[in-house]
This record gives sequence, C-alpha cells and structure tokens, in this order.
Amino acid sequence: MSVADRIIVPLDVPTEAAAIALVDALPEVSFWKVGLELFVSCGPAILSTLKTRQKRIFLDLKFHDIPNTVTGACASAARYGVDLLTIHATCGRSALKNAQAALQESVGEDSPKLIAITLLTSLNSRDLAFDLKVPIELPEYALQMALLAKESGLAGAVCSPQEASQLRNVCGNDFLLVCPGVRPTWASAGDQRRSMTPAEALKAGADYLVIGRPITTAEDPAAAFARICQEIES
Repeated sequence: MSVADRIIVPLDVPTEAAAIALVDALPEVSFWKVGLELFVSCGPAILSTLKTRQKRIFLDLKFHDIPNTVTGACASAARYGVDLLTIHATCGRSALKNAQAALQESVGEDSPKLIAITLLTSLNSRDLAFDLKVPIELPEYALQMALLAKESGLAGAVCSPQEASQLRNVCGNDFLLVCPGVRPTWASAGDQRRSMTPAEALKAGADYLVIGRPITTAEDPAAAFARICQEIES
C-alpha cells in the first residue's frame, strides 16, 4: 500500500457541493472520511458519489447508544458499502458484539470493518481525570477500550498516535489502528490535544492516518497533500 493510500482526508464541510469540490481538488486522495456534519447535511447521497468515483469511504458516525439501537444502525450503514465504520467502545461489550454480528449478517464478507473509538483526540489526561472522572491513566484507558473492541470481535480501533505503539504491541499486527490527531510540523494543532507528525504516527504503528485541516484548509490542498506524502517518504 502506498503512503498516499494510507492517508484518510475528512470531508468536514457542510454541503455536498463543497464536498465534491474538495474531492475534485484532490484527485490523488483515494480514501475519504464522511462524518456527522456532512452526513446529517446530505445523507447517503455523498457516499454514492464517492463510490461512483471509486473512492474508499470511512463513515465516521461514532455510534453510541444502547445495544439494540447501535445494532440496527450498523446493519443499516453496512448496506452503503463503506469500508470503515465507527462505534464508541464505551457502548459496552454487548453493543459491540451485537453490532459486529449485525454487519456480518447484513452483508456478509463484504461488510465494513467496524472500529471502536477509544478516546477522542480532543481530550487529554486532565479531561479524562477531572471532567470524565475516569480514575486510570489515559494510556491504560485507551488500551482497555481497544482490548474490549478486540475481544468483542471488532476489526480495530481509533486512537491517538500517542497510544498507537502500545496498542500495536498488545493487540497485534492484525488489529487495525486508525489515527486522527496527526499534524505535520508546519501545521497548527487546532483542537487536537494528543498529536504526532505523520511519519511519527506510522512509525508508532498506525495503519491509517486521518489528516484534515492541514490539507483541506491549505491555500493549495493538492500541494499540501503531496508535501505530507513526500515528508513521510523522505
């Protein structure tokens, strides 16, 4: 797999027209993330557009509800033919297992890979301890969430690159790690609190990097994407 194919670019825009314009501006990007903002705005129409253009799709809706609800949601989402789908690990073991089973029952071997959110990369150790009142250290918490996902049969997890090395060592090479919170040195960190450079994140064990604003808000998005790929390869 090429470096370019390991970079997922978010379509964090409010309209389908804006999303298509971004896809047209970045023809080299093969993997796109559709999140809550765009999906709520235009629904599955954008997924059909991306599939028509032979793009891979990370449907990042971060399902978080009772087992019955997330099971039904995952079964419905599986029919869109996306490649990756997210659910919060904090839904619990029953929800995770049922959601994974629903994907396989819905579309079989061609089902999306279900990956669990360990902890949002906008949160740090202080947020975890003081705001969420979780009494364990952040790396241990992320690892426990990833292990819960693995034990529940999920394909992988979403984690910050700072936790990727530990998760890779414990969960094994077959466990998919998708890392947001990735920023080249020349880009602003924004609201990402636990970030690394793209090269550092891949070295730590990430399979895919989610890189948004350094590319999508650049004056020349295609040049920014090319620069990131070059920096990783150098």
